This record gives sequence, C-alpha cells and structure tokens, in this order.
Amino acid sequence: MDVLLLSVGVGAVPAFLEESLPDAGSPVRIAYVDDAAAPFTEEAFVSDEREQLAGLGYELRDVTAGRLTPEDLLAVLDEVDAVYVAGGHTFVLLHALRSSGADQVLLEAVRGGLPYIGASAGAVVAGPSTEPISLMDDPGQVPELTDLTGLGLVGDVVVPHADGNLAPYPAAVIGKVVETYDADFPLVLLPDDHALIYRDGARHMVDSP
Repeated sequence: MDVLLLSVGVGAVPAFLEESLPDAGSPVRIAYVDDAAAPFTEEAFVSDEREQLAGLGYELRDVTAGRLTPEDLLAVLDEVDAVYVAGGHTFVLLHALRSSGADQVLLEAVRGGLPYIGASAGAVVAGPSTEPISLMDDPGQVPELTDLTGLGLVGDVVVPHADGNLAPYPAAVIGKVVETYDADFPLVLLPDDHALIYRDGARHMVDSP
C-alpha cells in the first residue's frame, strides 16, 4: 500500500504520486472525497484545500462517498489514479464512510494498489482508532456513531496540527491528547508543514509546505 497522510500543506503530494504512479497518464486523476467538510461548507478552508490540490494540475473528481452506494463508489475508484480524503470533522467523515459501506470499498481499493492521500480528518481515519481525536473534534456531533475504529490502513493514530498553530487546536489541546491517550494508543504527532508516507512497510516523515 502507498499512503500519504497530511496535516494541512499539500507540498508532499507531487513527489508521492510520482513515485506511486510512475506510469500514470497526464493529468493524474484523483477522487476527492469531501464528506468531512459537511459541517463547514461556509468555511474558507474547504475551498482552499481543494484549490491547493487542483493548483498542482490534477484532475479532480468530487466524491461525497456517504451518498454513493458501494457499487457506485467502486466504479469511481476504478476510473481514477488515486484517492484524496479531505479534511474537516473526523467523526462526520467516519460515520459517512461506515454507514454507506464506503469504508470497505476504500480498504479494498487501497489494499489493491490505489494510492491513498488523507488530510487532517482523512489522515486520522486511516489509522486503527479515532478515539484520541475526540478531544479535537466532538464525536457527539454524530451520536449514531458508536464505534470509533478507523480504517486501519496504517498502524498509527495520527494527531494532525500537532504544532498547535491552528486556531481550533492550540498546543494545550494537543498536549491533552498526548497526556490522555499516549499510553494506550500509538500516537504520531504530525505538524502542519509535514507529512507521513507509508510505503513498503516503512514510515517516513517528510516536509509538506
């Protein structure tokens, strides 16, 4: 599996995709999964994230996975070169994926070779559990979500915005996550200008301005 997990910056995306997709055509086609942004449609970061990615020259196909049947999502993923799961609310995203069956479709596609890029919430759900992020995003916003298990694409619970520079997640909140959960979960702190690459059984942290 090839997995790239981002906090905010998308600077690591081109090199990651060039290595993951050496024979891809141009432009590279990416399924842009936007479910996590549902509570934030008026927030600037929603359009900013998409525009940053589009500005790199990729052909984006917008996907709200929670509104698709598993068969329809599979058809979309069969037509793209990579999948990008965008940021927003971790538990809104997890609920959308699980309640629609998109979680299993994504798992099978990524395990089958489709590169996965997850930003913020999209990075969190790639891990084994989202529970530690309950101090950053409120799971009570989705009361019907009772299982906080992640996709399990990687073995780490990624804590994005770990430098505490993003207003909703100050250093005190990040510190509380570590204090509360570090003993029980394999936390990896991810600053906003870095990214994590998982490839060939290894994990690397790289710059991602």
